[in-house]
Amino acid sequence: MSHRVTIDGTTIETQHLRLRPWQVDDSVGALAIYGEADVARWLAPAMDRIDEPERMRAIIERWVTEQTGTGRPTGRWAIDDLDSGKLIGSGQILGLPPEAEDLELGYQFAPTAWGRGLGSEAGHALAHYAFSHDEEEVFAVVRTGNQHGIRTAREIGMEWVGETTKYYDLRLQVFRLRKGDLDVPGR
Repeated sequence: MSHRVTIDGTTIETQHLRLRPWQVDDSVGALAIYGEADVARWLAPAMDRIDEPERMRAIIERWVTEQTGTGRPTGRWAIDDLDSGKLIGSGQILGLPPEAEDLELGYQFAPTAWGRGLGSEAGHALAHYAFSHDEEEVFAVVRTGNQHGIRTAREIGMEWVGETTKYYDLRLQVFRLRKGDLDVPGR
């Protein structure tokens, strides 16, 4: 994959995107992502559709406080379009349940940003971030039927490793990317 990825602390920049820590005043822009039924349907039960600005603000406040050191490169990022400066997405590296041993890459975008390959660009950037912090592999778990999620995992270079009900008590497609399968600059 030929994406440009620059990491400066917890900010990650690619050709089209800036992934940065969430700020409480991002709640209005976040509603354009998490308030959309077509986005939220793939996130349940981990997260339901958010349709109230106060509730979105409270969730972002929680995310901001959770950004403290776990000893691993976990976190949540707001994703801005570099051209417009607008908040268009969300990205995460989180420990998968039940024990948080496996790290999951996740990304969601407002429908206005769909169809531009930004999910694979964000996922690739998050993988660079994880691997530059000494992780050896990352996973994506995708609900059966989420063809966009499956295609995006493959575009990132992830390998399908099977189905499981281990995470979230749902039947999920599991994709894995190993550090050796992604060229991390500067290593």
